[in-house]
Amino acid sequence: MTILFVILALLGGVTGGFFTGHTRGRREQRAHDDLLEREARAEAERVLTQAEAEARQLRSQAEQTRLDAARRLQDAEDRERQAAASVDTGREELQTLRAQVEAERSRALAEAARERETLGLDRQETRRERDELKREIERLNRRAEQLDARGERLDALEERLEAQLRALAGQEAELGERARQIDLKLYEVAGLSPEAAREQILGQLDAELEEEKAIRVKAMESRASAEAKRTARSLIAQAIQRSASETSAQLSVSVVPIPNDAMKGRLIGREGRNIRAFEALTGVDLIIDDTPEAVILSSFNPVRREVARHVLEALVADGRIHPTRIEEMVTRAQDEMKTFMHAQGEEAAIEAGVVGLKPGLVQLLGRMYFRTSYGQNVLKHSVQVAHLTGIMADELGLDAGLARRAGLMHDVGKSIDREIEGTHVEIGINLAKRFGEPAEVIDAIAHHHDPENGETLYSVLVAAADAISAARPGARREELEAYVRRLEQLEQIAVAFPGVQQAYAIQAGREVRVIVQPEQVTDAGATLLAREIAGRVEQDMEYPGQVQVTVIRESRATGLAR
Repeated sequence: MTILFVILALLGGVTGGFFTGHTRGRREQRAHDDLLEREARAEAERVLTQAEAEARQLRSQAEQTRLDAARRLQDAEDRERQAAASVDTGREELQTLRAQVEAERSRALAEAARERETLGLDRQETRRERDELKREIERLNRRAEQLDARGERLDALEERLEAQLRALAGQEAELGERARQIDLKLYEVAGLSPEAAREQILGQLDAELEEEKAIRVKAMESRASAEAKRTARSLIAQAIQRSASETSAQLSVSVVPIPNDAMKGRLIGREGRNIRAFEALTGVDLIIDDTPEAVILSSFNPVRREVARHVLEALVADGRIHPTRIEEMVTRAQDEMKTFMHAQGEEAAIEAGVVGLKPGLVQLLGRMYFRTSYGQNVLKHSVQVAHLTGIMADELGLDAGLARRAGLMHDVGKSIDREIEGTHVEIGINLAKRFGEPAEVIDAIAHHHDPENGETLYSVLVAAADAISAARPGARREELEAYVRRLEQLEQIAVAFPGVQQAYAIQAGREVRVIVQPEQVTDAGATLLAREIAGRVEQDMEYPGQVQVTVIRESRATGLAR
């Protein structure tokens, strides 16, 4: 029993130890399994996240691939449509060529048939002409025989006439000698040489005719002054000439300020590449000298100079100066300049009251904003001429709208006269015809400098308004040397005439007043002297507008009362 109890106790201990060890192992195994499960779950989540990211990337790539495929498909469809259009065009051209070839073939066949018919007719005509020619030859031979007989008679008559002419020549020489002897007798009796006698006779004749010429000139001027309306218009024009309006003088250079002198080096660029690119793209000379904080743009073309100024100011403000940037700025400035000129043309047309101008003409009008003539802005001058022409046309009962249109367009050729060959009148006529302007406008453009050759009254009105606008005080600017030289030439021309005591050029050279010696020049002679001086001024001088010559003759009688 004891042994049995010992064995049972040992078995119980072993079993308890086994169960205790087994339970502990199960707990450790469960913990290990949980750890592995958590690691597996974390790994699975990481793999799942990575898979989702790769899936999103694959979906994006697939979408991009789909878009590329759609774009390629669209390009292929466009090329297919273009190819189809090209095929259709080629078919149409082929059909046209076939039709032309067939027409040419038919025409050639018809011409060949006509030539065959004509050839048959020509043969018959040739036979008839041959027969007629034979008859004509026979007739001419008979006529030649008759002429030979008549020629013999004429030769005999010619000999008789020559004999008579020789006799007459001898008589004429004898009469000439007698006349010379008579003239010598007369010169001896008068005591004068032939030259002195001729001068004396011509002098007496001039003295007798001078008074009559003066009377005739005064009578003609009186008849001209009797035309009341014409005189009234002249007075209105003189009144308009005294009004001063705003003028604009554009020079051939533009000064552009820069922030500092270091900018000059950047404008020049490495080895001068920037300045060369700027001048090549704008067509304007960029002058960089010692002028502090400024550079100079020089060009005879004001449009190019204005574009270059905008480009240079934009480059200085931007700071990035290289050939590519300069090209971008030039393109942008040219587009902006076109818009600006179109706006100026529209504004001028509205101000002048002219409607219905085509966009091309409006653009050309805008270009005249940068064009000057003797310092006078051509666009403002054209607007002023339009106003004056409209007013005068309204007074005369003509179409004021058409007159304003002609006045506004009379100098349109000056917008491009520096770019193509020809005078501004010829260019303006071609432009007006191209844009379908009325015949009155074309006539005004063609004859606004010679209205006497114009076909309508509008050319006369435009010429008068042009002279008014250009001749008014302050309208045109000229250099001081040329101005003084013109005044001196006016006075010298007037003083060169006999009997002139003094001459004064006044009103900026628009008038010259001539004071004559009353004992040498009569009242009638003063009228002729004014006309002669005016003719000499027209012949020897170049001047804008017109010059009035006023001759002043004064006689004074003084008495002294004591």
